[in-house]
Amino acid sequence: MKVKNLLPSLDRKNREVIDHPFYSLQKEMNSLFEDFFQGFDVAPRSFYSGGMKNFTPSLDVKETDKEFVIKAELPGVDEKDVEVTVTDDAVTIKGEKKEEKEDKGKNYYYMERSYGSFNRTIPLATGAEAGKAEASFKNGILNIIVPKSETAKAKGTKVPIKSA
Repeated sequence: MKVKNLLPSLDRKNREVIDHPFYSLQKEMNSLFEDFFQGFDVAPRSFYSGGMKNFTPSLDVKETDKEFVIKAELPGVDEKDVEVTVTDDAVTIKGEKKEEKEDKGKNYYYMERSYGSFNRTIPLATGAEAGKAEASFKNGILNIIVPKSETAKAKGTKVPIKSA
């Protein structure tokens, strides 16, 4: 068997890596090392770009005729550690996730701390009323409601299509 057959090959048209047993093994090994170094302050930069992975909250964004509704899942985050900023065209959610674990036994002491910040910006169609926005936080779920302005609520005019 030739050495080049052991390496992942490229699809010449799409320039994508074709699935290969050694390629999937490499992905699994990279994932294993990333998971191992997840809780440490320092990790080898070569395993993944940018150093440590950041916490990114999951979002649900819905637009109705009257308002924008945003729901963010923030497990393990306290309400006092979250900041919501609303402008006429965007909603920004910033926060910090802090976690401390402590375990004491007869012959051991275990303490683990992890900290991370997040920042998500959700663009909105123009016409949001930032001054009337409301936010509530319960059981790790942040709900934000941003009403639309009267001009944004107005229905568009139907334009007839003419055949050429």
